[in-house]
Amino acid sequence: MPTRIELATAGQRSAIVQYGACQARWLSAMSLSGFVTVNGLKLHFLDHGGAGKPALVCIHGLTGNAHNFDGLALHLAPAYHVLALDVRGRGDSEWGPAIDYTPQNYLSDLRGFLDALAIRRVTLIGTSMGGMISMLFAGGHPERVERLVLNDIGPDLDPRGLTRIMNYVGDAPAEFDDLRAVADYYRETYPPARNLSDGELEQWVKWSVKPGPNGKLVWKMDPQVRKPLRRGGSAARPLDMWVPFARITAPILVVRGAESDILAPQTVARMKTVAREVHSVEVPGVGHAPSLTEPEALTAIKQFLGLA
Repeated sequence: MPTRIELATAGQRSAIVQYGACQARWLSAMSLSGFVTVNGLKLHFLDHGGAGKPALVCIHGLTGNAHNFDGLALHLAPAYHVLALDVRGRGDSEWGPAIDYTPQNYLSDLRGFLDALAIRRVTLIGTSMGGMISMLFAGGHPERVERLVLNDIGPDLDPRGLTRIMNYVGDAPAEFDDLRAVADYYRETYPPARNLSDGELEQWVKWSVKPGPNGKLVWKMDPQVRKPLRRGGSAARPLDMWVPFARITAPILVVRGAESDILAPQTVARMKTVAREVHSVEVPGVGHAPSLTEPEALTAIKQFLGLA
């Protein structure tokens, strides 16, 4: 039975589009907001156009969402069918049981998402956690991955950055008075936000929160995702990612923030000895993780994808 996919944007006449065996409704020639049910959860995705062109799927980091790739998509959509997925429990995707926020389920969701949209071969771009999901998929299904871009992530995680992320994610305030307060929080605790203009940061934060029942802004992300990361709590032990990484046959581009405390230079060097074809680029003055719209990152990605 075909999977039902729904697409919706505001203010334009509707039309029907076809995703493999699935029909979907859309309302604009611009980016589309869609939902597909995978593993019993309604997952949200953005479609930046280019149907019929080679598929490219972007997957965000631990606390991110599909809109994190809006800027990058503008540069890639002319040549690719660019899609960005909200991982379960993030963005506008449905929340799941707390025990189900695991790499194995994220991997299953990605596989189900691609199957539902009849995408047999794909280029993946993954930031941080999204890169880990992408590595797992590319290692488990090498025949389905054309190319792989890993944004500030590798098989090893630097303990310094992992501790920092656990602390700032676990200790995040539950609510904010307004978007400015959210932006101030990001600038204080999330280093890459300090490199964004006020306008860029406003676009970033507005997709991260929603109105709460008391009139304040609350995170879109399921609070259950944060619980294992709170100070004093226990986080899941990282997977041994070198095993799936070694099985990847697709060309890989590693984008590293020059000031990253998650991806160490020696990890990038080892990646080049393990996988078949690994390219790398460093983004100066940036930590974890680059936005991928920095000139150095964007140029490298375009060259890697054959667009420059």
